Amino acid sequence: MKLFRRVAPVSYVILALVCAAPYQAYAQLKPGAPAPDFTLDATLGGNAFSFSLEQALKTGPVVLYFYPAAFTKGCTIEAYDFAEATDEYKRYGATVLGVSADKLDKLKEFSVSACRSKFAVGADPDAKVIKAYDAKMAFMPNMANRVSYVITPDHKVYYEYSSKDPDNHVANTMAAVKRWAAAKH
Repeated sequence: MKLFRRVAPVSYVILALVCAAPYQAYAQLKPGAPAPDFTLDATLGGNAFSFSLEQALKTGPVVLYFYPAAFTKGCTIEAYDFAEATDEYKRYGATVLGVSADKLDKLKEFSVSACRSKFAVGADPDAKVIKAYDAKMAFMPNMANRVSYVITPDHKVYYEYSSKDPDNHVANTMAAVKRWAAAKH
């Protein structure tokens, strides 16, 4: 029992330091890598449908962003930012899809409130797509990290960005979509 009293406080200190350390997510799929194909149950404006990456890429690039959980502060901010930018993405032929491990019922409401019925969110409760894109949290592998990709119609990763902070995902992916559009003309 004496050993436990000495070891337990040290364990708590180590855990606290690890949790307080600066956090940066690192996506493994780099530009040029093949983008894994997937189909997910998704919702747009509260209406459920099947989202197919292959089908979406037929009309242009896909901005695929992963986020930890609907209705949390950072994820709501990020969804609102993507909603505000959706019309501009569309001008470049891009489709936006947000993906989390949330269930579809929860995302139906999120797609209306935070996403403003502007873009779809996909449900990945088994984290299969999250894992395929190496967008999983290190200590919670069935939950998504905040990672954004731009995938081009040739099924390649054109751009990736990883950051816990939701603020720059839209600006960075928008710049990538514009670079892609300019290069193709």
